[in-house]
Amino acid sequence: MAGTTHTVTNQPPPLIGYDVYGADLALKEAVTRHLDPDLLDEVDGELSALGRACGSAQVQEWGAQANENPPRLRTHDRHGHRVDEVEFHPAWHRVLGKGVSAGLTAAWARPGGHVRRAAAFLLWTQVDAGNCCPLSMTHAAVPALRTDPDLAAEWEPRLTSMVYDRELRPAHLKAGALFGMGMTEKQGGSDVRAATTSARPLPDGETYELTGHKWFCSAPMSDGFLVLAQAPGGLTCFLVPRVLEDGTRNPFLLQRLKDKLGNRSNASAEVEFEGTWARRVGDEGRGVRTIIEMVAATRLDCALGSAGLMRQAVAQAIHHCTDREAFGGKLVDKPLMRNVLADLALESEAATTLALRLAAAYDRGDEQERAFLRIAVPVAKYWITKRCTPLVTEAAECLGGNGYVEESGLPRLVRESPLNSIWEGAGNVQALDVVRALKREPQALNAYLLEIGRTRGADHRLDAAVKSLFTELADLEGIEARARHLTERLALVLQGSLLVRHAPPEVADAFCAARLGGDRGTSFGTLPATLDLEKVVDRARPQA
Repeated sequence: MAGTTHTVTNQPPPLIGYDVYGADLALKEAVTRHLDPDLLDEVDGELSALGRACGSAQVQEWGAQANENPPRLRTHDRHGHRVDEVEFHPAWHRVLGKGVSAGLTAAWARPGGHVRRAAAFLLWTQVDAGNCCPLSMTHAAVPALRTDPDLAAEWEPRLTSMVYDRELRPAHLKAGALFGMGMTEKQGGSDVRAATTSARPLPDGETYELTGHKWFCSAPMSDGFLVLAQAPGGLTCFLVPRVLEDGTRNPFLLQRLKDKLGNRSNASAEVEFEGTWARRVGDEGRGVRTIIEMVAATRLDCALGSAGLMRQAVAQAIHHCTDREAFGGKLVDKPLMRNVLADLALESEAATTLALRLAAAYDRGDEQERAFLRIAVPVAKYWITKRCTPLVTEAAECLGGNGYVEESGLPRLVRESPLNSIWEGAGNVQALDVVRALKREPQALNAYLLEIGRTRGADHRLDAAVKSLFTELADLEGIEARARHLTERLALVLQGSLLVRHAPPEVADAFCAARLGGDRGTSFGTLPATLDLEKVVDRARPQA
């Protein structure tokens, strides 16, 4: 019998057994806003089912198990033959398989595919962010492969399949396939043009042998990879299958797995190519141009992934404070804690709203939306991923000491939070990409200005921020040194415009006051006390 001193009181129950999608009003409204009404019932049911799975105790346990049991590298079998395989815990396969079956690689093959996938990706990140890497790579490989119609016809049905086939065998024998990529090398990093991996043409003119080393190879257990190598005509994109058509293993020598801060369930490897067979994708010397659409898609996934982490952190913080009592009342009712929670909720809703707007632009796909994406994707990737770490850390603080304990789940979110800012081009790369778009592609800036112009006159603080932005854009002298500041302003004005147009008045008012009007401090929880913060918190509260 438990002693009387061990009676457990004032401890919030675990946040499980709820619909993660249905409890996220900002996400649900964004899906409704951007989706064809004829698809809404189907997609709403699909996302609600996925949301209930995300919030279930079983699936949450799978995510925890996958994180606690990281992959292991097996270079040789017991007889001494090289096998170069990565072994995963069964929970990894359960989570990844469910992600595939939920359509997280099928956006290109379904109506409204990008919005429905973006919402699902944001949800699924909250189960385990690690498995989202191969899902993202597979999704993003499709536009690169479409530069070669024959390759696209062969591989796209496999990549957009909703069947998870984990076995390593020739791709033409599989019901579905996953893709990884290997772009960066240790001497170049984000400067992929510095790659030294060489590609020797074979007599047929379409295939090559690769020799070289990749410093980061994402998802090395995949069925195929897009890699960059130096061909006689310059830097070129190649498709490297893991297993050749005759069933033999393509030389793909795994040197080691990276020991990462977070993203523990996912494997990232160093890989050696030694006479590795590859097929050219696109023309020689056009490697960067070939992968540019793939890079844009993965950058949007970085923003979506960070938005998912932020939403889960906010949900956990509000859930805890709703049930936890201190100093004579519920924490959520304390004015200062309410200020913190409302500030976190604003940041989360702004991230979700912007990310889903970009997904909708992919679905529309017209010239103006493509131009908008050219500037809005690096802007969103820069800002949303930058805001993730301070938000998640503040959310953990809302739980007090409990938030520093692994069982709460918050330390796992904290470790994961910097990843999307670093991957697919860190902050400087994104800011400089924005500068390039401003200088070289006037249609991109015009599309951005048209987007924010839809709310002209709706909020005086937003109007003032737009006017200030025009002043900054008018002077591009020395722009590189202030590229981060400009990118931040572009992001905040865009988020403000979207919230003024689509969010409840109390959310838009609070955002414009704090983010555009300057009426706040430098940390979370410094919103003006005159705002209607109770409604902001109530809107973000998950209903378990």
